[in-house]
Amino acid sequence: MTLAAWAAVAVFVGAYVLIATERIHRVAAALGGAALVLGLGIIDSEEAFYSHETGIDWDVIFLLLGMMLVVGVMKRTGVFEYLAIRSAKMARGQPYRVLVLLVLVTAAASALLDNVTTILLVAPVTLLVCDRLGLPPIPFLMAEALAANIGGTATLVGDPPNIIIASRADLTFTDFLVHLAPIVLVILAVFLLLARFLFRDALRGDPAKADSLMALDEREAITDPRLLARSLVVLGLIIVGFLLQRQTGVAPSVVALVGAGVMLLLSPLAPKDLINDVEWETLLFFMGLFILVGALVQVGALDLLAQRLSQVTGGAVVPTLLLVLVGSAVASAVVDNIPFVTAMSPVVASLIADNPELGRDGALWWALALGADLGGNATLVGASANVVVVGIAAKNSLHISFATWMRYGVPTAIMSVALCVPYLLIRYA
Repeated sequence: MTLAAWAAVAVFVGAYVLIATERIHRVAAALGGAALVLGLGIIDSEEAFYSHETGIDWDVIFLLLGMMLVVGVMKRTGVFEYLAIRSAKMARGQPYRVLVLLVLVTAAASALLDNVTTILLVAPVTLLVCDRLGLPPIPFLMAEALAANIGGTATLVGDPPNIIIASRADLTFTDFLVHLAPIVLVILAVFLLLARFLFRDALRGDPAKADSLMALDEREAITDPRLLARSLVVLGLIIVGFLLQRQTGVAPSVVALVGAGVMLLLSPLAPKDLINDVEWETLLFFMGLFILVGALVQVGALDLLAQRLSQVTGGAVVPTLLLVLVGSAVASAVVDNIPFVTAMSPVVASLIADNPELGRDGALWWALALGADLGGNATLVGASANVVVVGIAAKNSLHISFATWMRYGVPTAIMSVALCVPYLLIRYA
């Protein structure tokens, strides 16, 4: 590697260590690292701010911003309080039942929307449910983020890497459902059992609070029925826009921003009243992280990693499938899975061209998708949904450390990838 490549790797590792050890705030570490790679000339402003391959992913940033504003308006209607009371009553106030309900809703919604949007909609409900039942919210928020990444793996629109893979391999929404949904359902079922063990300390409720909650009338929580009706119409149109992205060609970020603009026009609230609902720290952290990973792409570090993975197996089917699956999972736990999949896609295409058996039924593409999507659960920075949950928690004076995330994320990622091994071998090898 060149001197610039070594410098980019050193800055990334340094920033990653600071984020993991929490010696300084994660936003300061990410933006500080971004400033270093820009200041050292490893990546310039054109590449950092305008390049699709190496720059900030503005689609992600504006998708988040738009949905944060949408959630900010809806929060004023009391709908989240309504849903919190309703869901807790459906689970009869029992903590594990509440966890199962929230996980299933999150996973299902993440398969239809993207996982980040789902988290932004579900997290406020979760915070209120936990407050009503006297439960610690962090385990429930983390379980939802992990479930969002699992559920989002099942479809083309659920996780951004899937969109990249679909474009490169010319795969359809139906292809993802047929090949990934079966193993995702198995992983989700096992995750519900694993969650009973992982989060056992948080699943001890207060019977008195559960009884008082059962006596509440959720309809009384709605404070502005007129604004709620308008908001639900706009949210419904936003969801339709997300689902029809392939047909319309309109990016989810545009749909979210337009929806947020319409919702602001229909709302009596002043825009300045909603500023505090935007997770600015999360957006800044993403920007810094995108620039850091973009520098690795720019100097060819991720390309080199992808090539090394392809050279180890010699093109044999079983070793190649397993190496791509496990290698993608490990890499996606360390760097954001979007640039990794972008760098890895040409390598996968080349491997399939050399050995068509690897491309039978899209086998190697599914190995890449499963590894990249599910491996991101392992660490706080591995997936966008994880970062958003940490930001929401911080906004509500709740701290999720890097070590805390790994305590629950690593077992979940290992379980998920381990289940994918026999699935890939039995179905494709």
